[in-house]
Amino acid sequence: MVEKTTIQFKNYGKCIKLSNGIIEAIATTEIGPRIIYFGFVGEENIMNTAKDEFEPVTNELFDKHFYKGAVWNNYGGHRLWASPEKMPDTYYPDCKPVDVTLTEHGVVLTPDPHTENGQAMSIELIMKDNEPTMDVIHSIKNISDKIQDIAIWALSVCEKNGLLIVPLNTNDTGLLHNRTISVWSYTDLSDDRIFFGKKYFTLKQNPKTDTAMKFGFDLNEGTAYYVVGNSVFKNKYYPNHPDGRYPDGGVSMETYSCGIFTELETLSEQKEMVPGEVATHKETWTMFKKPCEIDAKDNDSIEKFVTSLK
Repeated sequence: MVEKTTIQFKNYGKCIKLSNGIIEAIATTEIGPRIIYFGFVGEENIMNTAKDEFEPVTNELFDKHFYKGAVWNNYGGHRLWASPEKMPDTYYPDCKPVDVTLTEHGVVLTPDPHTENGQAMSIELIMKDNEPTMDVIHSIKNISDKIQDIAIWALSVCEKNGLLIVPLNTNDTGLLHNRTISVWSYTDLSDDRIFFGKKYFTLKQNPKTDTAMKFGFDLNEGTAYYVVGNSVFKNKYYPNHPDGRYPDGGVSMETYSCGIFTELETLSEQKEMVPGEVATHKETWTMFKKPCEIDAKDNDSIEKFVTSLK
């Protein structure tokens, strides 16, 4: 049975909490929405909630596109955006209360329509009764009178000191390439935080750094892991490689890391949505106990860690 309660969480105001006694999720209802807690009951929070550490984003473009004095705040946690990224459109100032609709196994969170962007968004959480698993279903509706060429972009701002593990494509394509990796201009490929192995990419978040990096991958498996303390977060999504069209050079999973957090981001196919059309993108979140220690720069150690998750 999934229990649903209204709580006050840190400095996020009123929130809705879902719990099946094994895992729990907390989502904001006065701002966002953001899923600002996910993990085993009483244990590590996978999501970053350093709300006051994030620098607000504002400029003259915001004033013109949204309203005078509009500000976008990161807030941390998990959020829903549309890709490709565009300033100021992407940075919708989602600082107003959210509509909350309770369901049998979760909740639907619906912010006010983004009328300036011609988009209406919602996030539905569906938690399993007796498993450490929750589906997160993201929806965007084109409420404009024009075709919109976008992908659904789901971003999890994860806690400090975590380790990201990305299983790379291993399919044999003969003389043709079997993977696409996008690299952003500010990324230093010699950075000690990253490791490209035979089957895995790893990234260790470092709170002491003042530099950022970003990568994208076309993951056939649609799977990535984030390790915090003794907890392991598995994010499973459902890509359509190699046939689907994706943003940022054809990638469906991206990660951005800086001194405050690491983001685990997934994307739906990029499609031309006609007025009134609705697109959805599902992620399946599962928690595991850390099965063993891991050397994030050793292929055999990473392989043992991942195959031990159950």
